[in-house]
Formats: sequence, structure tokens, C-alpha cells
Amino acid sequence: MTATLLPFALAAETLVYVGTDTGGDSRGIYVASLDETTGALSPPRLAAAIGNPGFLAVHASRPLIYSVAGSRAADGSWREEVAAFSVQADGRLTLLNTRPSEGSGPCHVAIDASGRVLLLANYGGGNVVSYPIRDDGSLGPAASTVRHEGAGVHPQRQQQPHPHAIYPDPTRTRAYAPDLGIDKVMIYRLDAASGRLSPNEPAYAATEPGGGPRHLAFHPDGRHAYVALELTSRVASYRVDATTGALQHVDTQSSLPAGASADGNTAAEILVHPDGHFLYVSNRGHDSIAVFAIAPQTGALRFVDATPSGGRTPRSFGLVPGGRFLVAANQNGGNLTVFRIDAERGTLSPTGQELRIDRPKHVRFLRR
Repeated sequence: MTATLLPFALAAETLVYVGTDTGGDSRGIYVASLDETTGALSPPRLAAAIGNPGFLAVHASRPLIYSVAGSRAADGSWREEVAAFSVQADGRLTLLNTRPSEGSGPCHVAIDASGRVLLLANYGGGNVVSYPIRDDGSLGPAASTVRHEGAGVHPQRQQQPHPHAIYPDPTRTRAYAPDLGIDKVMIYRLDAASGRLSPNEPAYAATEPGGGPRHLAFHPDGRHAYVALELTSRVASYRVDATTGALQHVDTQSSLPAGASADGNTAAEILVHPDGHFLYVSNRGHDSIAVFAIAPQTGALRFVDATPSGGRTPRSFGLVPGGRFLVAANQNGGNLTVFRIDAERGTLSPTGQELRIDRPKHVRFLRR
């Protein structure tokens, strides 16, 4: 990868932050600027040198970014952490501090709606963790660590718990953790003041056997949620009970077009468009972004289209604030690709804009 290191400061811009797998050409988190008229991306710059920042979370109201991280320590041991950064005027990131991930394979971070708690999922460790966010943006010691129990039916992928993500809900009172290993979305009470997680009642929602829940997306109305089932390439739809937090299953549909085989494909990222009319899911293997229309009253899904992602293995994608563009991170293709979103149909049109970055795993935006 060639990263152009040039002066980088704009009066008003949309910054694109890219988390990567390090060890090859990549050295950490990269940043580019996005032209929201054309979809063009500036050459990437190294924003922060850090090991394996494969998932990022951008604070909603403060210039702060958090990432998972993994690197070799001076004594040769493997160190897995969560890192806090402040965003500088030129887009670079300054490390505030790190905290141990309290488990192996940290794979997802999210910030609660109060902006005071960071949540972390450890895929290998089988646990989820919460951290208080201090006034200066740094992370305090872990407030709670909860280990999942159980197994699923898949003989290789579901021998033990594998929480793949954890999401705070819009009410600031709960968090939902899709666990690929046990075919459950675990549900927790979340105390924003203390940062602690505690069991909810009900404690979980079951997904289809062997589905492997990976990521979850809430509808902007807070009354519906959608879960990407990695192992079966399907999307499960739920109604959210505002009183109990329960997820009431509505239906489950394929993330692939009719006639496409799920063999060799896994579903990955899932996001709802800001206007609430469309849902997007990435397919790795089929290498596409699926588009669903969302019924306004019921939240039901209707498959619309699947657009080639413009590279191999779209592990992640992001929706630009305002919803005009989608940027796909093709991990094994070594590129980001930019699509324009049709406001009426939700479909994706390639802009022809592309950015080469080695092993991009995650993309998120900061508009300022």
C-alpha cells in the first residue's frame, strides 16, 4: 500500500477512518477525507500506529475514537487491548490510554447513548466487558466482565461461546450481544452511571440453530432490530419490547439473491440507513452488499438487490452520515469502494472511487 503523507487540514470535512489487520503493509488506523459531492476519497494517511485495530467506535459528540488492538509485547507475549484516542485538527489520532481487553480476540467496541460507557466483545474469550469513559476521553478500569456459557450445533464454529459484538440500545438502559457460538443474542441491563452490565429478564433471544449471530442493527425508531446470521447467510428480524427489552422474532430471510448458494458465503456487517427505509448486509464469498426495503409500520424486510462490493471479502462497510454514500471495506481485496445510495430505492451505484489500503477490516466516519 502507498500512503501519501501530505499536509491534511480542511475547514469542514467528512473523515473516513479505516481499521486494518496489521503485519503486512498496514501499520494501524488510516484516515482519508470524503468529498460528499462526488464520493471521491483523498489519499490515505496513517492516523495512528497500533496493532490490529480491526473495529472502531466514534464518539457521537466528542472528538474521540476507540478501537480494539492486539500486538506483541516487549517480552514476546501477545497483548490484547482496547485503545482510546483523541482526534487532532489534522485528523491524526493521539493515544490517550489503553486497557486490557479482559479476554482474547477483542472484535467489537461500541459507545452507549450517554457517551459515558464503552462496551467490548471478546470473540475468543467468550465474554463481554464494559469500561467507563472518563471526562478526558480515556478509559477507566473495566467496570464489569461477563462470560457467556453454552455451545451451538456447528461442529467447528460453535464449540464454545463467541460473542461477536455488543450494542447499547437507544434507551440507554440495555445492551445486546450477538454470540455466534451459542446462537443467542444475550441481553443485559446497562447502568450508564456505573458502567456496569447486569442480567436482563429475559436474558437472551435465541436465533435459528447453526445461524451464528454476528452483528445487530437497531432501526432508528428503536422498535425493531435486525441480526446478521454469519453461518447461514440470513437476516433475522425482531420487534423490541420497550418494557422488557425482549426481542420478539418476526422472520428470517436470506441475505443472498434467489438462486445464489450460501456455500462458501458468510454474512458480516449489517446497518440500517439513517432514514429507516433500508437495511444493508455484506456477504463475504458472494462479495456483495445486499439491500432490503423496510416496511414503515411493521419493520418487515423485502429483499431488493445485491450489488458486487467491488473487491473480495467485504468484512465491513459504513454509511456516510446523512446516508448519501456507502463505503465498503474489502478485506482480502485490499481496497475501499464508494457507492452512491438511491434515495428512493436504496440501491447502490458504484461511483468509480476506490482507495487502496492493505487488509481493511472496518470503516467509520467523523463529520466536522
